[in-house]
Amino acid sequence: MKTSIATVSISGDLREKLEAIAASGFDGVEIFENDFLAYYRSPRDVARMVADLGLSITLFQPFRDFEGLPEPQRSQAFERAERKFDLMGELGTDLMLVCSSVSPLALGGVDRAAADLRELGERAAKRNLRVGYEALAWGRHVNDHRDAWEIVRRADHASIGIILDSFHTLSRGIDPESIRKIPGDKIFIVQLADAPKIDMDLLYWSRHFRNMPGEGDLPVTDFMRAVAATGYNGAISLEIFNDQFRSGSPRTIAADGHRSLVYLMDQVRNAEPGIAIKVPILPPRVDVHGVAFVEFAADEDEAQTLSHHLRQLGFRLTGHHRSKAVERFTQGDINIIINTEREGLAHSAYLTHGISAYALGLTVGDAAATVERAEALGAQLFNQRVGPDQLAIPAIRGIGGGVIYFLDDHSPLGRVWDVEFDAARDPEANKDAGLRRVDHVAQTMNYEEMLTWILFYRSIFKVSKSPMVDVVDPSGLIRSQVIENQAGSLRLTLNGAESHRTLAGRFIAETFGSSIQHLAFASDDIFQTAQALHQNGMRALQISPNYYDDLQARLALPQALLDDLRASNILYDRDANGEFYQLYSGSVGEGFFFEIVQRSAGYQGYGAVNAPFRIAAQKRALPILGLPNR
Repeated sequence: MKTSIATVSISGDLREKLEAIAASGFDGVEIFENDFLAYYRSPRDVARMVADLGLSITLFQPFRDFEGLPEPQRSQAFERAERKFDLMGELGTDLMLVCSSVSPLALGGVDRAAADLRELGERAAKRNLRVGYEALAWGRHVNDHRDAWEIVRRADHASIGIILDSFHTLSRGIDPESIRKIPGDKIFIVQLADAPKIDMDLLYWSRHFRNMPGEGDLPVTDFMRAVAATGYNGAISLEIFNDQFRSGSPRTIAADGHRSLVYLMDQVRNAEPGIAIKVPILPPRVDVHGVAFVEFAADEDEAQTLSHHLRQLGFRLTGHHRSKAVERFTQGDINIIINTEREGLAHSAYLTHGISAYALGLTVGDAAATVERAEALGAQLFNQRVGPDQLAIPAIRGIGGGVIYFLDDHSPLGRVWDVEFDAARDPEANKDAGLRRVDHVAQTMNYEEMLTWILFYRSIFKVSKSPMVDVVDPSGLIRSQVIENQAGSLRLTLNGAESHRTLAGRFIAETFGSSIQHLAFASDDIFQTAQALHQNGMRALQISPNYYDDLQARLALPQALLDDLRASNILYDRDANGEFYQLYSGSVGEGFFFEIVQRSAGYQGYGAVNAPFRIAAQKRALPILGLPNR
């Protein structure tokens, strides 16, 4: 599989773009003309730089407003093309993209366009060059790949082929199955882009909101399956126009791009066997059986504070690590680890972020295969020294610098608690609060990082994403995206902050980076849990009484239920399928908190309607917690 990406897809000058593209594992690059024109070195210098980085130039683009012009514009268009052919010779690339004309002077007619392309093909052939014709979704006369193919077919020239772009096809709702009828050798390159579903002008949508395959909502896999069925065996390239990407880290965006292509083609290979494109064989996407543990980094004093909070929640100290300053707290199927080591990653995480949930352990079917897939998709493996009475637990670095460990039940990894920990008795234990399992893990990041997190999780794990939700903070919006598997054994809520004044933005600023901001535990009876928490001395987050007055007006709840909700500061939501209850702790450290939920089997949401009231209550509580109210 030859992978490529257009320079317009990432930020930086041409050298920075090329270096990021090479470092991310791409084989080739599309040179976007403006990127070259803005660069100060000669075409031959650029050609050498590309070659020195181990890349090839797969395409020079775009050549605009060519076909169907009257004279004298037609002759001028051919003169322009000849100058671009000269430039391509110096750059060392043999393929130029001609996009369908948007010129108001352009005349319609399939035969007229085919004749122009045939003559252009004659000129290109004299230089051993090729021309690919692409239908822009907003083209004046040609805006459908089926029409572009008919023009190429009638041009009937070996140096003229079609360029297929997923955005131009899918944004117009064109069935990609029609691509299967195109001979693979007449497809000169395939450009890919995904996008969120937005009802807006096609040109504006394309120029500002494209993203990597797997990050958006378009059926890019179906598009690529149709392409693969033609026998196409050329470069798979990305052409992404996105305002966030233009201002982001070129290496991060390029790495996302390469990951997206490997993930996409893995799906295509599985769904369309026998394709000509040679695709790496990866272990299947990973089905997560559950959250095995969450590990906190802390110093001794803050560990005491966190232990106190956990005991109020009904957790018990049940294990001491045999060779490390690490303690295990449990309740139901939940394991919370507190690491106060003075060296290693946990200590580094503490020095950087303060007390934080820096590591997540997941139970999977095959830990080794999980790491193998993650590594093939560009994830960084995590290894650390293994001492006596320790297991080498497979792990990767997550986005944001944390760690994700993988346990399974068919290897010694399933016995980690017996192998590494001595049982402990907890004389300070409080009443069990009925917490059964981790319901979901909420991670907070800057909004511009969200697509990276989404792609990372979707490419490795067998999960889907829900539509993005806007959560109103009194100081701005939070973008919330849920990643979850069908069984509900892995639920991740990703919360993107656009302003440092929001609660999520403040958490990022105070902890110096993206991280887990809260853990939600499931209870089978949240009212009994609330009573136990009260007896254990936990002070629940105080919800405004106005919330409950409105709840009664909106949902007409029985008075007894409403009174119970109000008395325990429990938030409530329901949909057509079930009910949802939420209860929150105060903050731990710089904005971390715990949530307790009860969901009926049919309810699949996360109480987004309640988020503004929870956030407002948390902001009111900040001075009480000794934190500045900004």
